[in-house]
Amino acid sequence: METDKVIKGKRVLVVDDEKDILETLVDLLDICKIDTASSFEEAKKMIEENDYHIVILDIMGVNGYELLKIANSRKTPALMLTAHALSSESLKRSAEEGAAYYAPKDELTNIKDFVADVLASIEKGKSPWQKMFDRLGSYYDTRFHGTDWREKEKEFWEEKMNRHFPY
Repeated sequence: METDKVIKGKRVLVVDDEKDILETLVDLLDICKIDTASSFEEAKKMIEENDYHIVILDIMGVNGYELLKIANSRKTPALMLTAHALSSESLKRSAEEGAAYYAPKDELTNIKDFVADVLASIEKGKSPWQKMFDRLGSYYDTRFHGTDWREKEKEFWEEKMNRHFPY
């Protein structure tokens, strides 16, 4: 998969309450058509009034899970991006509530690949979660101190990886 080819010209909404994160994402995704929002209210209005190929939602600070519900109602895939809510519980909650991907902010430089993973998977009728685990599984295993977090929820994750968007 050639990342730039998959994401070029795609309409993306980036939501984060940290101005520097928004600026960094705009720079990193410069081949996309980017809209930004720094509050829940602003993002809610934009999701409801526009069609996006994908939304990138911070979890903390902008009520990301509520925005996820709105994105889901519009059948818009959401990539959850977090620093403070980085836990196996938050990852599972994101999956349960219909997110297409879950990425840590400290891997922000790979955002093009994450967005491409989601869009390419959906286009092929596959679950973006498989790509997320392929790309970030070992990162999460290290961060969450081993594979127990996955093994405890093995059935859930297997089902999630075998379903396609929208969930």
